[in-house]
Amino acid sequence: MNIVTVDEITKAYGERKLFDKASFFLQEGEKAGIIGINGTGKSTLLKIIAGIEKPDSGNVILANHYTVQYLPQTPEFEPTDTVLQAVVRGHATEENHWTVESEAKTMMTKLGITDFEETCGHLSGGQRKRLALVSALLAKADILLLDEPTNHLDSEMSTWLEDELRAYKGSIIMVTHDRYFLDSVANRIIEVDKGQIYSYATNYSGFLEGKTLREDILDAQERKRQSILRVELEWVKRGARARSTKQKARLERYEEMKGKSAPVKDAQVEIGSVSSRLGRTTVELDHIEKSFDGKTIIHDFTYHFLKDDRIGIVGRNGCGKSTLLKLMQGILEPDSGSVVIGPTVKIGYFAQEIQLGKDMDPNQRVIDYIRDVAEYVETDEGKITAARLLERFLFRGEDQYGLIGKLSGGERRRLYLCKVLMSAPNVLILDEPTNDLDITTLTILEDYLDSFQGIVVAVSHDRYFLDRVVRRIFAFRPDGTLWQSEGGYTDYETRVLYEQQAAEKSAGAKTETAESKTGKSDNWKEKPRTKKLKLSYQEQREYDTIEDDIAILEQRIEENKIAMEKNASNSSELQRLYEEQEQLEQTLAEKMDRWMYLEDLVAQIAAQS
Repeated sequence: MNIVTVDEITKAYGERKLFDKASFFLQEGEKAGIIGINGTGKSTLLKIIAGIEKPDSGNVILANHYTVQYLPQTPEFEPTDTVLQAVVRGHATEENHWTVESEAKTMMTKLGITDFEETCGHLSGGQRKRLALVSALLAKADILLLDEPTNHLDSEMSTWLEDELRAYKGSIIMVTHDRYFLDSVANRIIEVDKGQIYSYATNYSGFLEGKTLREDILDAQERKRQSILRVELEWVKRGARARSTKQKARLERYEEMKGKSAPVKDAQVEIGSVSSRLGRTTVELDHIEKSFDGKTIIHDFTYHFLKDDRIGIVGRNGCGKSTLLKLMQGILEPDSGSVVIGPTVKIGYFAQEIQLGKDMDPNQRVIDYIRDVAEYVETDEGKITAARLLERFLFRGEDQYGLIGKLSGGERRRLYLCKVLMSAPNVLILDEPTNDLDITTLTILEDYLDSFQGIVVAVSHDRYFLDRVVRRIFAFRPDGTLWQSEGGYTDYETRVLYEQQAAEKSAGAKTETAESKTGKSDNWKEKPRTKKLKLSYQEQREYDTIEDDIAILEQRIEENKIAMEKNASNSSELQRLYEEQEQLEQTLAEKMDRWMYLEDLVAQIAAQS
């Protein structure tokens, strides 16, 4: 059953058209993620569905008696309300007051808000966002609309929210750039692209395959159109005249085909600024101590950064991650210990929050914001103008002469990134760089950091970004010490889990020893002998043939892709092939999972002997 239908909506702001007769639907129980380049209208789409904004034309139809709850990107609360008053308002009645309050306190504690009498006026932007998230979840609405729900959440909080949303009984539409989060929670991806909406009944990984397939089909159709045009052009050049009805129709078809536009390729950010030379002395921290109000934030931290370091810093919100970044830059002084910043170090700092009026003048033009740094910038290809650099960051023509205050939050972040990189830093310090940046820009930033000639230090809650970029993790512990782990975030998580299991095993062994000494337990006599692993007859047969089965499936998938290209203009056959392709890919995924299981089992059997 469709519970949300967006029917041919059009929405424009002045000359800028966000949606042009765009449509999609959401079925009951679906959890959809909206993705697209910053400024394409993702947040606007949520507001239109919520009824906060109206489309210029078209309709949004919600199923009867279905309730909607909306989490804005930047929520506001009454400054004099306590956090508990703010979060339960509108949800608590005389009958359920105690239940709602208890649930609210549990959720707030999970999200790091523990002083329930704190007034909202004292909260940071991140705390207000987390408070609004709790309020949205308490509503238990049939349709939950979430704009960047993972912003300002640490990794532990993000994992908790994933579990909450996976178990959520209603439907969800969310704007997020967290790729692991989308993979874990979403079962439908809604892509906003050049005024249109494309819907994919899959998670983020499946969307990437589906989008590639859609673009391949469009490219195949365009190649076929160009091929036909070449043939028809030769016919026209030979002096074709519209003397007969058949010739006239052919000329009309040629003119119609010539007038069609080729598929528009996605615009992408181009990053190519040159870093400055970095000398022998980089950034050196020795026995750093830092406390606030008697609480130790950083305790006895020593690290000398190497020239090509890729460092990730993780920990709970408020543990001191941003403080460490400020110490590295000399913005804050340590209570004890020393910070040495080498003479050739040129730091580029991408801050977590950008405040209009403080960090950016809303009445300043985009081009002037960049020209304040330099009129020209050095890149791999030589010197280019500020205007050309802005084009590479997707600020075209008239956009460059627009006011900063008119940009979306994501566009302001992209502009800020442009300013940071154009200064040619050799030490990049990134504080939550993935907040509000679209996935396309993030992917290009990640590729850029691969070849960046210098040091990268990133504080991020985005597990995908950390896995992709960093090679060493520093994790804050409750006592202010930092724990070093080699590899990305998944490697760090694996090591934490391994150490927890080892500690539990050690504790269990001590208990067993104590029981043995006191004679309180002699259950060891009753323990059965460990049964040796072995492949069953069916498993052995399957293991012998599974690699051949996988090779056959891969070949069929390739043949199917070729068939789709040949049938690009035959919609019914294309649909059949597309469905067959989905089935083949699903079967291949299942075979691959089975093959991995059998390989693991064979390895365990070999280890027994």
